[in-house]
Amino acid sequence: MRGASKDTIRLEACGARRCYIRDGSHRRSTPLNVGMLMLLSCLLPFCTACGNATSPGETSLSPQPQARPERIISLSPSVTEILYGVGAFARVIAVSDYCIYPPEAAKLPRVGGWQNTNLERIASLRPDFVIVTEAEAPFIKDRLDGLKIPTLVVPSRKIEDAFTAINQIGRVTGNVREAEQLAAETRAKLEAVRALTKDLPKRRVLCIVDRVPGMLRDLYTATEGSFIAQLIEMAGGESVAPPAENGYGKISKEAVVDLDPEIIIDMVQGAEGTFAEDSQAVWRELPNVRAVREGRVYSLREMSLIHPSQFVGDSARRFAEIIHPDAFPQGSHGTRAHSTDVSTKALTGNISTPESRK
Repeated sequence: MRGASKDTIRLEACGARRCYIRDGSHRRSTPLNVGMLMLLSCLLPFCTACGNATSPGETSLSPQPQARPERIISLSPSVTEILYGVGAFARVIAVSDYCIYPPEAAKLPRVGGWQNTNLERIASLRPDFVIVTEAEAPFIKDRLDGLKIPTLVVPSRKIEDAFTAINQIGRVTGNVREAEQLAAETRAKLEAVRALTKDLPKRRVLCIVDRVPGMLRDLYTATEGSFIAQLIEMAGGESVAPPAENGYGKISKEAVVDLDPEIIIDMVQGAEGTFAEDSQAVWRELPNVRAVREGRVYSLREMSLIHPSQFVGDSARRFAEIIHPDAFPQGSHGTRAHSTDVSTKALTGNISTPESRK
């Protein structure tokens, strides 16, 4: 394909190659996060074993900023969301390539991602400190320390880590009261979902976090121990994916047939516009799977659904709407999922955006 170098983003994630192609008349799809999440989760134990990274669940700030920070750089979408939520976004001077919320983030300088962090640009911006997640820390923290840039590392692997991150970010930004309020509101949303679903039957759910766009190849699932599996369980589902180290694993089409899930949540991030896939056609390859047969395959493109930030309550609610649509009549908070359509186009309009959540 001529000219593809400008319009194609390739992502190597746990051995699976992803290509996202931009139609010249349409916006490029956001290329990442699930694949990156899987890759970082796979590599984190090896990095921590070497003693060069912050341990899972641990936060650190070194060296300490001398005063209330006025120049903050975020290297994670969930961190940027939290900074906005605690009222500190006005002091953010740069963000990662993948930060899309709040919309004002689009106006800020970009400093790369976990694999291509632009250290020269970060240093030139003279931040008071940089915030990264524990998954990113093995790749960037030592280099930031070498530049004597204060760095806050926040956990990001479990639902509870969202609250730890909110409290830590609130403390270091001086917005403690705002952080406490944000955490309380977020926990209340989670508890509301739990209360609605606790007595409902557990639906068997398979969450596909990555695959080759347009086909059922290189399927990766969220398994027990992952942030996504926690959301599914809280939403009244049961993750049926086989156990895998680090919470994400590869699965074959034959295994999907054997598992026969009632619901499939497909989070593949493919192309948009002319090159967008037909999700119905993709999943018709497995007509004997109950979720496919009954039209309960849902394509979710919104990446904030899996960010461990203040949006975890909304994410749990969205999953619950899919798993137990009858518990969420139209007109209630959120929107009821259309259980009869598996197409991305039909479902996209029913997924709440971060703007509608605030």
